[in-house]
Amino acid sequence: MMRITFATGLALLAARGIAQDVPLLSGGVAFFHSTQAGSTSYMPIIEPLLAAPIGSQLLIESRAALIESFFPAGNGQSGYDHLHFIGLTYLQGDFLASPHLTVVAGSFLLPFNTYNERLSPVWIGNFQDGPTIANLGTLSTGTGLGGMLRGSAISSDKYSIDYATWFSARSGNEQFNSERSAGGRVSLYAPGSRVEAGLSYDRLLQGTRENFYGAHLWWEPKDTAFRLRSEFARGHHAQGYWIEADYRTQAFGGADSWSGRFEPVFRMQQTFRRDTVVSDGLPLVNTQRADFGLDYNLPHNTRILTSYSRLFASTGNENIWETGIVYRFLFPAWKERSNIAPPLQSFSEPR
Repeated sequence: MMRITFATGLALLAARGIAQDVPLLSGGVAFFHSTQAGSTSYMPIIEPLLAAPIGSQLLIESRAALIESFFPAGNGQSGYDHLHFIGLTYLQGDFLASPHLTVVAGSFLLPFNTYNERLSPVWIGNFQDGPTIANLGTLSTGTGLGGMLRGSAISSDKYSIDYATWFSARSGNEQFNSERSAGGRVSLYAPGSRVEAGLSYDRLLQGTRENFYGAHLWWEPKDTAFRLRSEFARGHHAQGYWIEADYRTQAFGGADSWSGRFEPVFRMQQTFRRDTVVSDGLPLVNTQRADFGLDYNLPHNTRILTSYSRLFASTGNENIWETGIVYRFLFPAWKERSNIAPPLQSFSEPR
């Protein structure tokens, strides 16, 4: 079900006694190549994730990022420079207080719109880079440090309503950097039509007080391999949207045939300036970008990502060529009599 996060799904497994307190090690390994405006860069990435259930109601989850970036040296020098980053993306504890309430504490991904929580892991996204508006509403870090309440407010055969609300404190810690903010998200899901629509709000409570508004719409028609996902976000200085569609044909032998493993992807995105005082991480001029991708889903959770993008802006148009390979892994930290080792799909990935 597309509205269930990876953490919530694993917590449910633990609550049902399936996990039997066995920590799960998951994550992805990737190698990306990108050429933009004649400049080529390379980026190997490792993103491990640990989910450790403690009893039937508590789950500890953390994701880390190990990134090495190689790019052309500047100042007329030949060769390549490189940067590296190693750190925790988030570290949180989830307490299942009731079937309708999960209490989260620690450093968590801000649940503004959907990309930050569901599609940002390297093994899930169809493109190697995120939408241009990804920073709107998630502030400069994408994480909060504090507490969050989330769960299913109403659930029936015809519809369900999910919610998430948070408060984040200001932190200058290098590992857990965050800004003081508060906000929330509410989503309506119709299982019959497999449509999810939601609204998000974030209030920055430090420096210049700002409001951010967001909306998302996902549609996954039943008995098809077509997916449509989209977001809109608006801040004080800029606004924009992205819409993405992908499809895996099942006409010639099913999704696991040689032809069914191909996955054409298209994403259209635009950003619009309201002023040029602050960028919010967005371009300082109105920008349009069309992304055309062709992914190939190999066996054993391995994917090849290829894409061509055309960026249109008053400062100049650019071509962007990207290729990469991603491997997703998932296994228990040690064996248990329940044998829960078989590969599972991420609960945050809507396949």
